[in-house]
Amino acid sequence: MIVEYIRYLIPDEQSSAFEAAYARAAVPLASAPQCVDYELSRSVDEPGSYVLRIVWTSAADHIEGFRRSANFTEFFAEIRPYLPMVQEMRHYQRTDVHGTGSSEPSLYEWAGGAGAFERLTEAFYREVLRDDLLEPLFRHMDAEHPKFVAMWLDEVFGGPDTYTAKRGGYPHMLAQHLGKAITEPQRRRWINLLADAADEVGLPSDPEFRAAFMGYIEWGTRLAIGNSQPEAHPMTEAPVPHWGWGVAPPYRG
Repeated sequence: MIVEYIRYLIPDEQSSAFEAAYARAAVPLASAPQCVDYELSRSVDEPGSYVLRIVWTSAADHIEGFRRSANFTEFFAEIRPYLPMVQEMRHYQRTDVHGTGSSEPSLYEWAGGAGAFERLTEAFYREVLRDDLLEPLFRHMDAEHPKFVAMWLDEVFGGPDTYTAKRGGYPHMLAQHLGKAITEPQRRRWINLLADAADEVGLPSDPEFRAAFMGYIEWGTRLAIGNSQPEAHPMTEAPVPHWGWGVAPPYRG
C-alpha cells in the first residue's frame, strides 16, 4: 500500500464549498478498487489548512489505474477548482514505526489478560480430547499445547508478543497445520467447542467482544483448513495477525 497526502490552503469564504465538493468527490473515490480508504482533515490551529489522506493499493494502481478510470473523471470534476490551492501532493511509503494508543482497551485486556485465555484453552482442549471428530487430530499433542495456544491468542488480541519471542511466531503456528487435511466438519466442531468454552470460563459476553473474538476464530480456522490441505502452498513468512475490535487484517492477493 501507499499513502498519498494532498495539502490545501483554502480561503475561509470557500471552506464550505470545498468540503461540499469533496463530499461529492468521495463517492467515485470510494467506488475505486484502487482506494483502500481516505480522510479529509481540517486544521484547528489554521482553519484554512486541509489535509486529504488517501491510502492506495499501490502507487502504480493510483497513477495507472485510478487516474485512467471513469471514477477519476468524476472525482477530478469536483476538485479541479481547488488545484491552485494545493500546497503538497506526494506519495509516502509506510515504515515499520506504527502502533496504537491506549484510548481503548485491547481485546486482550477486555478479555481479562493471559489468565483468561489460559482458562479458555484448558477448557477447550479438555473437550477436544473427548470429541470423536477432533480427538484424532490432537491425540498426540504436547501437554503444553493449550498453554502455547493461549500465548498465540494473547498476541493476536493485543497482548505481549511471547508467542513470537518464544515459539517462533507465525511460521511455527503454520507448521502445526501443514498436511493435517482438516475437514470442514472438523472446523465447524472446533468453532462450536471453542464458543462453548468461552461461555464456560466466562469470557466477556458483550456483543462487541464476542463479534470480534468469533470473527478472528472464523477467519483463522478458514486459513487453517486451507493451509492444511496436501496440495496447499501457503506463505511461510508472515507476522502474527493483530486483531482489533471488528477489524480484520487487509487481504493481500
